[in-house]
Amino acid sequence: MVREPTSGGGRGVSRRGFLAVAGAGATAGLSGCLGSNPIAAVGGDPREVAIAGSSTVFPVAEAIAAAFDEERSDVTVSISQTGSGGGFSNFFCPGMTDLNNASREISEGEIEQCGDNGITPIEFTVATDALTVVVNPEADWIDCLTVDELREIWRADGAQRWSDVREEWPDEEFEFYGADTTSGTFDYFVEAVIGEDANHRSNYYATERDRTIVQGVQGNRHAIGYFGFSFYSENPDSIKAVAIDAGDGCVSPSLETAMNGEYTPLARPLFTYAAQQSLAEPEVRDFVRFFIERAATDIVSEVGYVPITEEVRDENLQRLEEAVAEVTG
Repeated sequence: MVREPTSGGGRGVSRRGFLAVAGAGATAGLSGCLGSNPIAAVGGDPREVAIAGSSTVFPVAEAIAAAFDEERSDVTVSISQTGSGGGFSNFFCPGMTDLNNASREISEGEIEQCGDNGITPIEFTVATDALTVVVNPEADWIDCLTVDELREIWRADGAQRWSDVREEWPDEEFEFYGADTTSGTFDYFVEAVIGEDANHRSNYYATERDRTIVQGVQGNRHAIGYFGFSFYSENPDSIKAVAIDAGDGCVSPSLETAMNGEYTPLARPLFTYAAQQSLAEPEVRDFVRFFIERAATDIVSEVGYVPITEEVRDENLQRLEEAVAEVTG
């Protein structure tokens, strides 16, 4: 159910602003509000949890929020896909959301911005992703790329045509689809593939909408793109995943290869960050606890990611309880 959250716990104005901006901004489109609230039906204020951030983590958060709604219909969970960086800078650090999903660690600059606004981010690992390079199924000339070849394709002033990478490949221009610069996926790809001595190319279709990347690659035989494994796993028959050779042979992206460490360098942890100050609110800490517990279950693998281990779950829960004790004790 799409609903503008109302006031509660002294945070109503900022949350209302979050949804207003998310609904109006092209890069921060509201992706969904989950929750059916009997309190609202009789004129009371619904209790809310507001989340922004990574489009990669969104499927996990959406699935867990739907499960939470089945148990806690008195709480509305609002989720927006803004990109990891866009979520931190525009919503979470200004105090407009309770959580921020991220496909990379929070940066020092973001920690400083949060601190300037009295926000203390608490990090929780919620899954492992196999960041996936995809091409059109008719691109029968390619099944595997070395990391160096992938870098050549995506670096600024790099390859412009398939034949620039391997001379036996088609003498046709690439059509590029990838993550927007506000995305944690973009940041991770730059770090893992492009490196510090080059820049990511700018002449590509950049988007936070991963399904737009799917559609673009589906529509052009010479297209190439990258995004989280979840969006490939939804479309395995209409796009083709490219195996990656990091020096020990070609390894295809999968939950198994991400979990056992074979899929390098594109296997990566996924996170959600809670504002410690929001944990003073019972509905927020209840949802965060539920999120952490369910992140260790099949609900994560069902959307295309590797669940966290019981050990990581327990570490997350201990970190949560320590943060809660500081704001409620």
